[in-house]
Amino acid sequence: MSQFSQQKKEIVGIILAAGTGSRMKQTKQLLSYRGKPLLQHIIDAATGSMLAKVILVLGHEAEVIRKRIVLNDIVEVIQNPYYRSGQSGSLKVGLAAVSETCEAAMFLLGDQPLINSEVIDRIIQQYDKTGSTLVIPRYEGTRGNPVLIDQSLFKELEQLSGDTGGRELFRCHHEAIEYLDIQADAILTDIDTPEDYQRLLKRQRTQWNEV
Repeated sequence: MSQFSQQKKEIVGIILAAGTGSRMKQTKQLLSYRGKPLLQHIIDAATGSMLAKVILVLGHEAEVIRKRIVLNDIVEVIQNPYYRSGQSGSLKVGLAAVSETCEAAMFLLGDQPLINSEVIDRIIQQYDKTGSTLVIPRYEGTRGNPVLIDQSLFKELEQLSGDTGGRELFRCHHEAIEYLDIQADAILTDIDTPEDYQRLLKRQRTQWNEV
């Protein structure tokens, strides 16, 4: 029996990867890390997890990116024509592609290459166990990503605007948040600037030297 048939609820992953990477000054989704594009790492983690389906939201350089990444049959690619309006636009475009049978959505960032399937599955398992409407991973007291949101909050998500992501939702429902402590800083590591990318490569070289 596959891991997909074993899961109790239909949970969809939405990868937000439409941004221009303005601080990076290049298409950061395609930066090379461990021999493949940055975006490919989170795609592989999502498709190797308990998620029933993965929706990939692209925008900036969408066609170029599609030619460089590898997808399987559980991935649906959606293009956000309003990607310059901020992350909430991509969030809503992805959410609009979710079926009515979906019980929760996990929002993943396309620039977090250190997230693996285990982290994703632990968040799903916490949701299954607690029934919380919001499950957020935390490392040493700091909130990170990806975040899982129950379908009961989808209508409120659709009202968000700008580049705030889900922060306003978290503020309004702070009492409903179930935090999951993760003993890895992968949930805090996103690649926004050239300095972030250089730190990631340095970390990779250090790990290789330790092997």
